[in-house]
Amino acid sequence: MTIAVTVVVGNPKPKSRTRQVAETLVEKLLQPGSYELEVIDLADHTAEIFAWPSEEMAALNARVAASDLAVFASPTYKASYTGLLKAFLDRYPANGLSGVTAIPVHTGGDLTHAMGPTVNLAPLLVELGAVVPGRGFYFVAGQMDHLDEIVSAAAAEYAANLARLAVVAGVTR
Repeated sequence: MTIAVTVVVGNPKPKSRTRQVAETLVEKLLQPGSYELEVIDLADHTAEIFAWPSEEMAALNARVAASDLAVFASPTYKASYTGLLKAFLDRYPANGLSGVTAIPVHTGGDLTHAMGPTVNLAPLLVELGAVVPGRGFYFVAGQMDHLDEIVSAAAAEYAANLARLAVVAGVTR
């Protein structure tokens, strides 16, 4: 079985460290060959992000909504996620991410805003109907030399949470 996975990166800088962190999380969480990954780097779509209507943005939103797993990643701006990511998420109707398992990820300069993905981004994802399997993941950008180790620990926590959910799902009506 292959699942659809999307990484949505809200960093205004293309090909950012935030993107690298999010992609590494997917690699550490899922078995190789078990998923098809699409990365939507919103920095590549700034000309359309505020266009209403926009066929390009509607297509991107639809692909994310059809994902089994979506990682929403943003650098920390003013203790929260970027306006770029917010503008993308604002295009969804109520329950527009229903059926999607979503992991909120923030990167930042230090641990000052480490609760940001949990208290700011996760509630928005839940409001849109996504299932968030635990705390948001916060990565200190200055620790890139420990990326694999730190992300592996976060992936193990998400995997354990998902396994517990699968047990409960197996006995639901």
